[in-house]
Amino acid sequence: MIPPPKSTAELLTLCENIAGHSLRELADLAGIKMAKDLRTNKGWVGQLIEWHLGATAGSKPEQDFKHLGIELKTIPIDQFGKVLETTFVCSTPIFNTTGLTWENSNICNKLSQVLWVPVQGERSVPLPERIVGSGFLWSASEYQTHLLKSDWQELMEKIALGKIESISARDGEVLQLRPKAANGSILTEAYGEDGEIIKVRPRGFYLKKAFTQSIINQQFEI
Repeated sequence: MIPPPKSTAELLTLCENIAGHSLRELADLAGIKMAKDLRTNKGWVGQLIEWHLGATAGSKPEQDFKHLGIELKTIPIDQFGKVLETTFVCSTPIFNTTGLTWENSNICNKLSQVLWVPVQGERSVPLPERIVGSGFLWSASEYQTHLLKSDWQELMEKIALGKIESISARDGEVLQLRPKAANGSILTEAYGEDGEIIKVRPRGFYLKKAFTQSIINQQFEI
């Protein structure tokens, strides 16, 4: 695996090195078996990019480049720069959340500085032939932070009030809450509306497409 970059400049150089290459080329360079599809290998593209950039976090609840304070996110776009999917940020804490604030939350830490790496994502393009775009660093503006924090507070309040099962993907302006687990049999504890302990599917925070589209538009002047 590529050693972790020692500086932001070194990380951006690694990004430049993979920009314009196909996923097959990058997989061959890494000695990683090419995935057949992303339905059964959903995190494969992200793991490939992590390998080439020297990311260290893996599945840990910390930034991918903790020593640099940077989180890595791949984002599938089409040839016109249209974002094709929502972006998973991190798992949602849903039990024993007393004392948790936006400022000390994992999601706030993850989104404090993000390295976005666009990847061609049209299903009409075979996976091996999809091209990696130019990565760039992003930090939320004051307004974007306000939107994220407001959504987070609203969603976390509903969880604390035992209303987790009433939350849908439509809730939130820029942030959404969705089930996040390998399969439906995986359950965790949460509070019900009467304060009782119930079993629910784990949840994850996702950035809505309109929000990440605005980031892509600003970066590439679309």
